[in-house]
Amino acid sequence: MTWPKRPVIYEINTWVWLHELARRLGHPVTLGSVPTETWDALGGLHVDAVWLMGVWERSPVGLDIARSHASLQAEFRRALPDFTPEDVVGSPYCVRRYVVDSHLGGPEGLATARKELAVRGLRLLLDFVPNHVAPDHPWVSAHPDYFIRGTAEDLSRAPGHFYEAGSGVFACGRDPYFPPWQDVLQLNAFDPGLRRAAIQTLHEIAGQCDGVRCDMAMLLISRVFESTWSVRAGPLPAGEYWREIIRAVRAAHPNFLFMAEAYWDLEWELMQQGFDYCYDKRLFDRLEHAFAEQVRLHLLADPGYQEKLVRFVENHDEARAAATFRGGKGQAAAVTILTLPGAKLLHEGQLEGRLVKLPVQLGRRPLEPANGNLLGFYQRLLAAVNTPAIREGEWQLCERSGWPDNQSCMNLVAWCWRKQEERCVVVVNLSDARSQARVRVPWDDLGGRGWRLTDPVSGRVYKRSGGEMLEPGLYVDLEGWGFHFLVVGSPR
Repeated sequence: MTWPKRPVIYEINTWVWLHELARRLGHPVTLGSVPTETWDALGGLHVDAVWLMGVWERSPVGLDIARSHASLQAEFRRALPDFTPEDVVGSPYCVRRYVVDSHLGGPEGLATARKELAVRGLRLLLDFVPNHVAPDHPWVSAHPDYFIRGTAEDLSRAPGHFYEAGSGVFACGRDPYFPPWQDVLQLNAFDPGLRRAAIQTLHEIAGQCDGVRCDMAMLLISRVFESTWSVRAGPLPAGEYWREIIRAVRAAHPNFLFMAEAYWDLEWELMQQGFDYCYDKRLFDRLEHAFAEQVRLHLLADPGYQEKLVRFVENHDEARAAATFRGGKGQAAAVTILTLPGAKLLHEGQLEGRLVKLPVQLGRRPLEPANGNLLGFYQRLLAAVNTPAIREGEWQLCERSGWPDNQSCMNLVAWCWRKQEERCVVVVNLSDARSQARVRVPWDDLGGRGWRLTDPVSGRVYKRSGGEMLEPGLYVDLEGWGFHFLVVGSPR
């Protein structure tokens, strides 16, 4: 199944999702026995793909580590006040084998789920964790050369950084800015055998889904890996890890999608190495902490680059959007990410306004009432953006201006979309202050006629002169965190 140009991806914590379905239905549920109406509900969301996060076999060793880790225990209790040790099911990023966990229905259950999604026009995205594996992964005993190795002296000197497995000592997985992850062992991205094994693993994964989200993808860039592991990694290889891996997988699976979890402004570099999409963490941070002008400057980047960014306000690594973007700010942020170029990522529970960020090691989450108003807003917004103008059309930033005694226009960002005669204008107030501006649209053929502007999210209708929209510009007056999603209709 081919991918659309600007896919909307819906992330589901698979273990937790199936647990809640089982609790509601009163009997066990696997990926192979999810009710038809549940698949139908996903099909009605106006999304293009479902990311079933955490389907691979979890590590018993990693589970024991998670159940005994003091700081994790505190995190578990914050998220789940009635927490018990049985709620810990292990980290989905501590992979023992790339085989669907039997608790979730095994490979047969995943195959059934993929068919159900495909019937509804939905693609399936799964995880690939290139940087590390569980301490009981078969490679540890069969191919210790695939790993960053240590010595008994290293283990004695820095026990939190190294792990003894079988007859060897291995470095724990890490990124260079944080302490090691003590439940995983570090793979050596420079090792030719490891690269061949990664390619084979991805060939097997590609037979089960339509794409992968690659965990911490920037850690495998050669210069990043070399600066993290130095001489332990061995000689610098001639080619980049991702360029080699993606080229090999695409040779057999040309439509297979690669999405990178990426930070540190390395998105462009990863795109050049073959990734279809990379996380836009910079936009997330600016929506949370910065001013509208910084968001606007971010959107001045090359259009081709922006088309390969993944816009989001929530995923399993971030705090819940309803907790981070309080009140109207959350709706303003949602309108922003869902009406920009590139891919969009939504997280199960985001639409209902869940507040509790769940540690990935838990298989159960607290009961939280759905926010009906927020859910209705998202349903209207997702339906509104499911239009050829935004899905396939041309995007442009719009100029906005104020007056000498009123520069509140700086609180606003504006852009527009067009595909043939279908067009829309989006204006968002990224502040808590009421703000006004003139927004100039780039369509010269508007002049000389009146136009009907319809907002499918709010239901409001406006009548405006085309000449005024061109010069001095469409007048907007938005309350704090307000927005306009305006579909430009037939001349009136």
